[in-house]
Amino acid sequence: MVGAVGPWAMNLAAMAEAAAAQSTDDYKALVCVFLQGGNDHANTLIPYDTTSHAQYVAARAALAIPRTSLHGTALTPSNASSFPGRQMALAPSLFTLKSHFDDGKLAMLLNIGPLLRPTTLDDVRNNRSLPPKLFSHNDQQAVWQSFHPEGALTGWGGLIAEQGLPSAASRSPGDNLTCVNLSGNAVFLNGVSTSQYMVNPMGLVPLRSDARDWFGVTGLSTAFEALSVNVPDSSHWMARQHASVMKRAREVNGLLGAAMDAPGATIRPLTSVISEADYEERRLSLQLNMVARMIEARQALGRKRQVFLVALGGFDHHDGLPASHPTLLRRVGEAMSSFQDDLAALGVSDQVTTFTASDFGRTMNSNGDGSDHGWGSYHFVMGGAVRGGRFYGQLPDVVGGTTDIGQGRLLPTMAVDHLSAALARWMGVTDSAAMARIAPNLSNWAGVDPLSTLMNNGI
Repeated sequence: MVGAVGPWAMNLAAMAEAAAAQSTDDYKALVCVFLQGGNDHANTLIPYDTTSHAQYVAARAALAIPRTSLHGTALTPSNASSFPGRQMALAPSLFTLKSHFDDGKLAMLLNIGPLLRPTTLDDVRNNRSLPPKLFSHNDQQAVWQSFHPEGALTGWGGLIAEQGLPSAASRSPGDNLTCVNLSGNAVFLNGVSTSQYMVNPMGLVPLRSDARDWFGVTGLSTAFEALSVNVPDSSHWMARQHASVMKRAREVNGLLGAAMDAPGATIRPLTSVISEADYEERRLSLQLNMVARMIEARQALGRKRQVFLVALGGFDHHDGLPASHPTLLRRVGEAMSSFQDDLAALGVSDQVTTFTASDFGRTMNSNGDGSDHGWGSYHFVMGGAVRGGRFYGQLPDVVGGTTDIGQGRLLPTMAVDHLSAALARWMGVTDSAAMARIAPNLSNWAGVDPLSTLMNNGI
């Protein structure tokens, strides 16, 4: 029984070791909203001017959203003069995000994706210096998060977070609560000397080793502790390492539980107002609600820097896109908008930046009832420190042009490195060696940075 319960107990508290910054009043956090499966960018940010929309309809056929449905979500960016003759609109199901764009708190990233260097159609045709394993779900998720295909050990979120972290021997239990995953496990949150702490968005689950009565057998908990926590120094090194992990797990779980249960919280658990049947509908909202609650508890947890990952699946729309995609986007829009409202209620909206990511974009051309794997895509960055109400990057032609590698797949003109560098600078990373790990390909752009003005870098 102990052998079966031990690994289960450990997995409930997979450890994160992450970084805090210097002072007690300069809290900042990043929140990555990962859209698993490859979000269809062409039905997320949609051509709205008459000419472009007609091209979009011709390419998308039955997938196209009528122009009359877009009147309420048409965007007027403050830098509209950079895109003469072009207009874009959010998908109607993302209407909750439009007010944040209009208020200058939401920015659109145009045609961003993994790149090793500035890349042309000729490079693509001749397979020169391309990212590894394009169009593969698992690999491109890893490349977005780590710049390497599946099997990578570190991600740029973890590399940002570990800057300024004390040595492992000097870390407190709270240091394990800086890189937090609400959706399972992802390389994004692993640094060189850090890993992620996984939290159930439905609420904290007590470690089984803390139970006083297992299966009605008195003393089983004591026996478990003797085997897995309170092992003698003479024990095998693997037993000692296991005991060290279990001890930290219990310490961190206890610290987080006490902080989350503190009276007088502003952000209430969403689980208290939804039914079990609503879980799928509110999956992303539950994750972001837990993030907001942890941010509210940041002082009790001793946190000054945090990086979070939340995720929503279902975006691999080879078919069924018209029926499913609007529902998923509505969930994204509602969850992100409510989260931003929670941050405003906590007075930290300028100190938390939320951004979306996905495996890849998709083809502009329809395959009948869906779209196929692509490369470049459109993404959002939201927060009070974002210079929003703007489009960043180059708006691609609807069809054809210098960014169409076939079937309307976009050749990115902005690299993920540009985003990781911009967010790292905002989080306070100044070390050049650390920045070279966080944005390893950035130097290949010779100082050209479309996101250099994305963030207000002060608090």
